[in-house]
Amino acid sequence: MSILHNAFKFMPIALQNTAISLVNYKLYKTRHARDYNKYRNYYSVWDNATYEEVESERDRRLQSFLMYAKQQSEWYKNNISIDTISCHNLSEIPILEKKDILNNLKKIQTINDQAGIVSFTGGTTGASMKVVYAKNDTQERFAILDNFRAKYGYKLGKKTAWFSGKNLISEKDIKNGICSHYDFINKIRFYSTFHINKRNFDVYWKSLNEFKPEFIVGFPSSVYEICEIADSKGLRLNHKVKVFFPTAETVLPRHREVIGRVLGCKLVDQYASSEGAPFILECTKGNLHIHPLTGIFEVVDENMQLAEEGELLVTSFTTHGTPLIRYRVGDRIKLTSPDKKCDCGSIFPLVDRIQGRSTDYILSPTHGKVNLGNISNSTKDVAGIIQFQVIQQELNQVKVLVVTTPDFILVEKNKFKLALAERFGNQVSIDLQVVDEIAKEKSGKFRLVKNLII
Repeated sequence: MSILHNAFKFMPIALQNTAISLVNYKLYKTRHARDYNKYRNYYSVWDNATYEEVESERDRRLQSFLMYAKQQSEWYKNNISIDTISCHNLSEIPILEKKDILNNLKKIQTINDQAGIVSFTGGTTGASMKVVYAKNDTQERFAILDNFRAKYGYKLGKKTAWFSGKNLISEKDIKNGICSHYDFINKIRFYSTFHINKRNFDVYWKSLNEFKPEFIVGFPSSVYEICEIADSKGLRLNHKVKVFFPTAETVLPRHREVIGRVLGCKLVDQYASSEGAPFILECTKGNLHIHPLTGIFEVVDENMQLAEEGELLVTSFTTHGTPLIRYRVGDRIKLTSPDKKCDCGSIFPLVDRIQGRSTDYILSPTHGKVNLGNISNSTKDVAGIIQFQVIQQELNQVKVLVVTTPDFILVEKNKFKLALAERFGNQVSIDLQVVDEIAKEKSGKFRLVKNLII
């Protein structure tokens, strides 16, 4: 792959675009093959089912999936000891940790790499992890996503700007005014998330205005950074984007506010994972729903007991290649009260909010864990901040990197430090540094919180 990557870099941009178009064409051909249309029809039918119908189908799928794992996976032959399993006794199966997959993939997976589709997680909080999908699982997962996005007018072939972790753009390209590659078959422009900063803003802004995408998909932090810089300059996109579909990162209230204002579009959220977690999807009324036919979500507290708010254990029905059963995915959510009903008419369980990675917090001697959402709100009523990152290497000290506009004067700086101090407590010193840009992770994602002491 490194040889191919190096060869790619020396190709003319037109040839690079051709290569990407052909690779993408092949990918979509695999994703939309065989059972894809069957799954599109399946998920459209269940949208309006009754609670009893959904519960019965969920239990049927759970039984089928667990039986498959027990029969086909060496790991689960030894870890599923009971014959009849339902949502009520699922807790009798041991929790699957990330280290279990890293160390025992060959025992867990049911198909070899050649028979399936190999996927790697981004490794945002540690080592990248490999999983193997069965091809029909991939088709089902894309059917779920496409069924969801179709409710907002999206389909493959409509002009789409995509911001993900593909690191194929060089500094030389940026200097020549190029910040993306174009899949001319599917009309997708893939933007680099590694070069977004104040220095390169004009390149990205010009490209988006010229391309005029109907839809945008990708990392919310990347799209937000472009929009925050544009907002500080009083700029608005010269056409209206229909919908922004964020992926791979936690959506914060500030993302919705600024992106909606600058792009003139609605932000519609969804949750899954590179490993293959079940889906949480935002409905047309703006509420998040667990899709119970994609898998089981267990929300647990620090003692691994069921709770309304806490860490996720996921059992995913679309992971036959590498079965995920009670997998500790590393994310947190808060459930909505069970008696709350959604105006969209769906009986699927409601989620109050997706809180992000379970490690996305700062540890305070006086306040305990200060989570991502609380930290992100510290910019409220503070002018001049484009982006910031909090790094903790010691219990009593944090470093805060801030990318700013000229509006970040001393008064705003003091307001920001005061807001952070209220959240972290008086025993945590704050080293605030104004910088030109903040480095992205190897995956191309941005981490607002980096806790290096846990």
